[in-house]
Amino acid sequence: MARDGEHGERLALEKEYDVIVIDAMLPKKNGFALCATIRKKRPSAPILMLTALDSTDDKIRGFDSGADDYLTKPFEFRELVARLRALANRGKVSQRGNTLDLADLTVNLDTQSAQRGETKIDLSTKEFALLEFLLRHKEKIVSRAQIASSVWNVAFDTESNVIDVYINFLRRKIDKNFSPKLIHTIIGRGYMMSAKKEE
Repeated sequence: MARDGEHGERLALEKEYDVIVIDAMLPKKNGFALCATIRKKRPSAPILMLTALDSTDDKIRGFDSGADDYLTKPFEFRELVARLRALANRGKVSQRGNTLDLADLTVNLDTQSAQRGETKIDLSTKEFALLEFLLRHKEKIVSRAQIASSVWNVAFDTESNVIDVYINFLRRKIDKNFSPKLIHTIIGRGYMMSAKKEE
């Protein structure tokens, strides 16, 4: 266990861990900065942020820093164990394929990069994970609960708008200046990636 963020960085980079758990409020180097550093130097390391900071902005900041999951205090120990297990198991899954495509959108799973036509699109770690999930289920409706479970590894929180925020992030990057629009809202049911025009 690290005593502060700088100590945590040294430990995280010295050897491999099944899952790295980070508190946002660490002395010397806060958890968000620590997470970003680890994500840059250890791209595949599973990271869970465990913190009392529970606003939507805090969660988005955590995911944008590179966290795979975000759990707020107080929490039930069983939930923590379940999330740790899910992250550890996901880290053992081998890379599936190389690219995913839809219309002129191409996503490279090896380099975690995306582009539409010749235009490269910069995505955060969580934006990329969401886009990958939607593309793997293209032409199918996915509910917000399915997205929460698969991309965030959490049970659906009816009070959280994090998923909607990230969908809007993706829309601005993937669809705003391009045609056809690929991310569709299916009212009352969820979202769908499709190159077909909405009726």
